[in-house]
Parts: sequence; structure tokens; C-alpha cells
Amino acid sequence: MGRFCRLLLFLLLPLSLVLAQDSPSPQLEPRPVGPTVPVPASPDKEITLEVQVTEKSGAPIRGLQKQDFTILDDKQPQSIVSFHAVDNGAGSTADPVQVVLVIDAVNASFQAVTYERNEVKKFLLQNGGKLALPTSFIVFSDAGTKVQNHSTRDGNALAALFDQSETGLRSINRSQGYYGAVERFGMSLKALTSLVAYEATQPGRKLMIWFSPGWPLLSGPNIQHSHQDYDNFFNSIVDASTSLRQAHITLYSIDPLGLANAGGVRISYYKEFLKGVPSAKKAEAGNLGLQVLVVQSGGRVFNSSNDLTGEISNCVVDADAFYVLSFNADRADQPNEYHSVAVTVDKPGASARTRTGYYAQP
Repeated sequence: MGRFCRLLLFLLLPLSLVLAQDSPSPQLEPRPVGPTVPVPASPDKEITLEVQVTEKSGAPIRGLQKQDFTILDDKQPQSIVSFHAVDNGAGSTADPVQVVLVIDAVNASFQAVTYERNEVKKFLLQNGGKLALPTSFIVFSDAGTKVQNHSTRDGNALAALFDQSETGLRSINRSQGYYGAVERFGMSLKALTSLVAYEATQPGRKLMIWFSPGWPLLSGPNIQHSHQDYDNFFNSIVDASTSLRQAHITLYSIDPLGLANAGGVRISYYKEFLKGVPSAKKAEAGNLGLQVLVVQSGGRVFNSSNDLTGEISNCVVDADAFYVLSFNADRADQPNEYHSVAVTVDKPGASARTRTGYYAQP
């Protein structure tokens, strides 16, 4: 087993912090996040998809019916088992959607984190502090990962708590070279695993917005891994895809570097890893990149803009109107069999966005 593999396995061990089990604490009191030993996602035969349907302008399209949709599983049409239109913009409260804001102080500089905190606070205080959706925030730093007890629509209270929270100084940085990058990669995946496990216990859909330039992709012509590394990458890819889907989490990423990072190769390199991974032989560390997981979950990647507040709003608007469809997955011929997924809409000019695949089981 190579040094990379040993270090990665160490970093992906469960967090030692556990969720409080006692009675609910006062509103907005932060608490540490971290599952005990993560529970492997159970196989499911009915695959549920949250689907955003928009016009060319980006405006959501409402009022569609079941017959307007086609689900393609590995390009083969599937029967739609269930269909439900969600229109929170019409004042409906029957379909809970929560917003989770993740402040990443591990993969961004202190200056970038300071800027993004100011932008997040502006978002919380908009409209007199009256948030359209229940919202919570998480701080991910070298010192640990913390989340508040309850989501809230009270942006003023949330902003006050945000001011009291400490981001902490990053001790891991690019100057530490390859092994510093490996450590950030491992810490980031461990934090994501922990947060997804926690959010899986909460009802409804979650829009998880991660403020970060992303963690290192650890992939390229000069980077070599062992066979065990590739097995670990593949297992992590399967777990991430399945757990995000089953927790009804759509990921979004907002790069706090904004225009300072515009036009660089780094902000588009993740696109090399968007294709679904069918086996360990095809797995790369880059397939676990933040932006890769964002796109595959049906979310959006935002970069090259200094208007972070506006970009948060562009993420949250996905909760206004969307459709929930499901279909029955065929039994797989082997464990962790990858299937691509696409949804088409029989309406001129309409574009459908949803997660891009799933792993079926025998």
C-alpha cells in the first residue's frame, strides 16, 4: 500500500465528534457535526430525481405534467412511477426545502474567506432578514466542522450567530506541496461525508451551497497512484453518488476568488472528470472533485464573479419550482453498476437539469 493510500485512509476515518443526542438546544446554537461510523447507503430500487426545468433565459417552467417528461436510463426510456410538481413560489409549504451554506476555510485563503463571509451576511440580511427558505450555515476549518442546531428563516438571527462564529486560520496550504494537497483532499471528503450523513436525517430536499475554489483534484500526467488507491477512489465515488441522492441533496459551488480566478485553467479542469465512472480501472481522484460532484448531483458551478450574494440567490432560486420524478431501476448484473440518467421535456426551448447517474445493485 502506497504512502498516499495510507494517508488517505487515515484522513477518511470517521470524525470523532458526534451529534448531540439530548433535547434541542436554543435556536441557532452551533454544534459539531460528524456521524459516528458512517452507515453505508442501502440499495434502493426506486430512483428519485429532483428536476429543474428552465427556459433559455433561465426562468423556471411551471405547470408541466407527467406526460411531458421522459426519463432515460442508459439512453433507454423508463416508465415514470411517480410524479410531483413543486411550486414553492406559489406559497406552498407541503414540500420542505432547506438551504445549507458551507464556509470552507480549508481550501480558501483567509482573505477569500473574509470576503465570502461578508457576502453571505449580505444575503442573510436581504429583505429585512426575512429568508424565503429555512437556512443554516456550516463552518469547515482545520479545527473541525460545526453546524447550527436548526435551520431558520430569521436571517437577522442567523447573521448575528454568523458574526460570533470563528472560522479559524488555515494551517494547510499549497506551500506544503503534494502531501498538503492530499491532506486537504482527505479532510474535505471526510467533511462532506459527515455533512451528507447528517442532512440525510433531515426531511425534504436540501440545497447545499459550498463556498470554495474546490479541493485538490490530485490527478494529472505526473501523479501516480497505487491499485489500492484506485479501488478506494471508486468506492468513495459510489458512496458519494448514492448518499447524496438518497439524502436528496443538490450541491452547488461558489468560488470566492471571483474575478481574480477568471480565465484560469484551474476553474475548468474539473470538466475532464464529469463522465460517470463504471469501475475502479476508470477511477481518478479528480472524479471526487467538488465541482464534479456538484454537476453530477444536478447543481451548478459558479465562478468568475465577485457578486457572491447574487450567486447565492441564483442557487436558491432552484427551490422555487421543480419536479420530482421516480422510476424503478433494473436489477444490476454486478455490484456498483453505473447507469447514466437524463431527463428530457417535450416543450420547445425547455432545458432539464438533474443528477447525471446512479449506481445500481444486483
